[in-house]
Amino acid sequence: MNISGNKIIVKKAQKELFDFLSDLKNFEKLMPESIQKFEVEGDSFLFGLKGMPEISLVLKEKIPFSNITLGAASSKLDFQLVADITAIDANSCEAQLNFNGEFNAMMAMMVKKPLTTFMETLTENMEKL
Repeated sequence: MNISGNKIIVKKAQKELFDFLSDLKNFEKLMPESIQKFEVEGDSFLFGLKGMPEISLVLKEKIPFSNITLGAASSKLDFQLVADITAIDANSCEAQLNFNGEFNAMMAMMVKKPLTTFMETLTENMEKL
């Protein structure tokens, strides 16, 4: 299952947004208002939203200034959250979040709507930076 977020313009230099997303503590600023738990430990963070199970993400890959890939810390659910960043000029960049997951049909049906809403919220909050 793949969910692509909207491409947005962020009023930050490409390196500045990359550095912001590389510091996992900053993901708390992008989370929905319904966040109930957020903990960073090394190269991973755990978050819990009201009415959903807690999810742990691990920093899997960073390609300087253009890509950050987070992956599921649990082997039970295999998915990635990828941030692609493209420079526009010295003070702005284009960003897009993509979710890629391997789910059975029943699970995909259950999680598609909440995941899409979650991605939209992360994207909207990133746009406000």
